[in-house]
Amino acid sequence: MTKQLKILLVLAAVIFLSGIIGTIFVLMPSESGMVEIVQDGKVLYSFDLTATKDQKIVITSSEGKTNTVEIKDGKIFIVHAECPDQTCVKTGVLYSESLPIVCLPNKLIIRFR
Repeated sequence: MTKQLKILLVLAAVIFLSGIIGTIFVLMPSESGMVEIVQDGKVLYSFDLTATKDQKIVITSSEGKTNTVEIKDGKIFIVHAECPDQTCVKTGVLYSESLPIVCLPNKLIIRFR
């Protein structure tokens, strides 16, 4: 094996391991229980998930479309959205500070604070 090939293999291994470590840090669950629901840059609601009772919240956008947010068992997620792609519903439960739940058509963001 040539010296250049060894260097390339070591470099590839370092890049691969860096990617795995970076992914682990991004997907780590948040230690904070504080969550904000933001629409059009304005904070509509702020919750401490550890102290909030189970509830459903219907949020209406400026265009009249709605998102239904559910808080259940200390977790928050979108159960219904009036948008074409349903990405926010498919996102599921909010776990990580790095990956908020976003509904772009309705300008809604659910994130840890």
